[in-house]
Amino acid sequence: MALVDRAQRIISSPQTEWPVIAMEPATPAALYSGYIVPLALIAPICSIVSTVAFAHRTILIAVVAALVSFIIELVGVFVIALIADALAPSFNGAKDQVQALKWIAYSYTPRWVAGFAALIPIVGPLIILLAGLYSLYLLYLGCAPVMRVPPEKAAGFTIVVVIASIVLFVLVGIVVGILIAALTAGAIISSGGIH
Repeated sequence: MALVDRAQRIISSPQTEWPVIAMEPATPAALYSGYIVPLALIAPICSIVSTVAFAHRTILIAVVAALVSFIIELVGVFVIALIADALAPSFNGAKDQVQALKWIAYSYTPRWVAGFAALIPIVGPLIILLAGLYSLYLLYLGCAPVMRVPPEKAAGFTIVVVIASIVLFVLVGIVVGILIAALTAGAIISSGGIH
């Protein structure tokens, strides 16, 4: 129930929730087990259901795609938090890995909750996109209280972290694409599909 309450408060009243989050003690293990993993699972599970029900693809394809996206999400949150932590002193913020992880994880909340929209064909991706934009706004709002970046530098810090995140995800996407292409080609060759 604490997870649902926190998600509701960070989405509906972020200005009052960010200072509370900033003061709470936390550990990466507790953040992952109690918040990040449960919320990050929403989209992959809904994606499996949607893929099987609406795209009429096999459940194996849906599960593999969902598992890959879930792993990328978990690793991505951690790596972006490391980037934010490393960049914080450049913007007169505090270097603190746990605070950085809290900042990134709680700002992802709307996007993760919007993962339920994966069940809605056509409109679902638009809902997830809008939730992602709101997540960026939450990232900005949480910057000063959680990362202790001066308010006048919060926008710049947020933009730099977002750009670093985009670059990271593009690079990961390229690597994953190459790996999938190599595995697919290997499977075709080993099955005798190319003569």
